[in-house]
Amino acid sequence: LQEDPRWKYGIPPARNANYAWLQHMLARLSKVGRAGIVLANGTMTTQQSGEGDIRKAMIKDDVVECMVALPGQLFSNTPIPACLWFISKDKKAGKNGKQDRSGEILFIDCRKMGSEQLSRTQIAFTEEEIHTIAKTYHRWRKTEFSDGEPYEDVLGFCYSAELEEVEKHGFVLTPGRYVGAAVEEDDEESFSGKMAELTEVLYEQMKKAEELDTIIKKNMGVLGYGE
Repeated sequence: LQEDPRWKYGIPPARNANYAWLQHMLARLSKVGRAGIVLANGTMTTQQSGEGDIRKAMIKDDVVECMVALPGQLFSNTPIPACLWFISKDKKAGKNGKQDRSGEILFIDCRKMGSEQLSRTQIAFTEEEIHTIAKTYHRWRKTEFSDGEPYEDVLGFCYSAELEEVEKHGFVLTPGRYVGAAVEEDDEESFSGKMAELTEVLYEQMKKAEELDTIIKKNMGVLGYGE
């Protein structure tokens, strides 16, 4: 299959079908077609066997629309985390949404989601979590399913990156690289509490140091040293 016309962005390795699958789906899309694909996390970063070059070519041709990082234990047959690729042949304003997203990729990090415990080894997204993820995408594209609210980047969860920024990251598509780390409320409270406690200890130690300094000076005077 070396001459297969589906390999627009590069010939995929014979022993790994991930980038063959991505290009196969792209080749089957209409001019305004979109597809969502579940793949292994390694597809977002791999540089082996020319896969990094294929990913780079896909990004530069602006067919990658959205990347979603999933938590582990979502699937019954494997505990490893996976990711969602959303690819599109039309990111301009039109049939797929009122917002032109040419030259941009939406990154969503859902690794901390999956609050519903189905069993000891499997979790699931709650309806609210699914709604939050879907709402984020639809706001970003301003689709017919959007609630009308504007899209906003959310630290630690979602980020709309321009292709130039993705290039600076070496064409890596891991959402965690772009969304940043969220500051947890518990962390803020913990920091504030610890800071107040440490400040109090510091003041107490400074007070004791002054008292010791006074005693030392007094004793030095008794021994005939100093003034």
